[in-house]
Amino acid sequence: MLPFLLLAQLPAQDRPSSCSNCPTWNVAQPGFRLFGNTYYVGTHGLSSILITSPQGHILIDAALPESVPRIVDNIRSLGFRVEDIKLILNSHVHFDHGGGLAELQRLSGARMAASPWSADAMMKGVVPRDDPQFGAIIPSPKIETKVRTFKDGAVLEVGSLAVTAHYTPGHTPGGTSWTWRACEKDRCLNMVYADSLSAVSEDGFLFSRRSQYPHAEDFEGSFAFLARVPCDLLITPHPEASGLWDHLEQRKTNREALVNSNACRIFTASLREKLKERLATERKQ
Repeated sequence: MLPFLLLAQLPAQDRPSSCSNCPTWNVAQPGFRLFGNTYYVGTHGLSSILITSPQGHILIDAALPESVPRIVDNIRSLGFRVEDIKLILNSHVHFDHGGGLAELQRLSGARMAASPWSADAMMKGVVPRDDPQFGAIIPSPKIETKVRTFKDGAVLEVGSLAVTAHYTPGHTPGGTSWTWRACEKDRCLNMVYADSLSAVSEDGFLFSRRSQYPHAEDFEGSFAFLARVPCDLLITPHPEASGLWDHLEQRKTNREALVNSNACRIFTASLREKLKERLATERKQ
C-alpha cells in the first residue's frame, strides 16, 4: 500500500484499485440532497451520507480507500467543509464501506464510533475470522485513533443532530443500521440507513452450519427490526439495493419519489427471500 501522505495527494482516478469490481463502484457521482439536512456524498456504487448542522456534521460510511477524493469533492461542492465533520459512523467494516474511514478521520479530525465487533476490527485493521467473508476480502485500512463503542439503541449526538444505532448483524457480526429525523420546514421524515443484510460469504462457508455461523438467528432479528422501524426514506450502503437511482430519476417529475413508508418492509421481504434461497442451496450441499 502506498504511504498515506503520498496516497492522499493522488486524485481518485490515479489511486490503485482495491478490487476487480471497485472501478465500477467508484464511478463519480455528484453529491445531492436526499431530504432536509441529509445529503448523498458517495460514489455511484457506494453510499456515503452526510447529515449536517451549524454545530458540525455526521458522516456515515466512507466507501473505498480510493473513493475519498470523490467524497471530499462532493462535500465541498455542496458547500460544506470536511473539517466540520465531528463524528464518523459505519454500517459494516468491509473495505467497500469502511475503506475510506481512516483517511477521512485524519482529514476531518472527527471522533469515530462503531459497534464493539466493528470497532475492534477497525483498530486492528483486520477481517475477523468470524466474518463470513474472512479469506475472501481485504481488510480496511487500520484506524489509528480510538474508536468508541456504543450499545444497541444508543443515541449519538453532534450539536442538534441525533442518530440512533441499531445492531443489525448478519452480513457481518457487527453490522449497524442508523435512524434519524430530517426536516424541511414543518415536515419531518424518518430516515433509515439500513446495513447490508445479504448472506454473502467465502466459498465453502455455510450460514446453516452452526460451527461456522453460531448465531444464525442474527438475520431474523435484523429483519424484524427493519420490518417494524418507522421508515419514510430508505438508504442502503449499495445504493441500488434500495432503488436509489431509479427513484432519483423519478424525482425529476415526482418530488416524492424517494419517500415510501413501506420501503423498509418491502426491502425486508426481498432479503428474507434471498436468505431462504441461500439456505435451500446450502441444504443441497
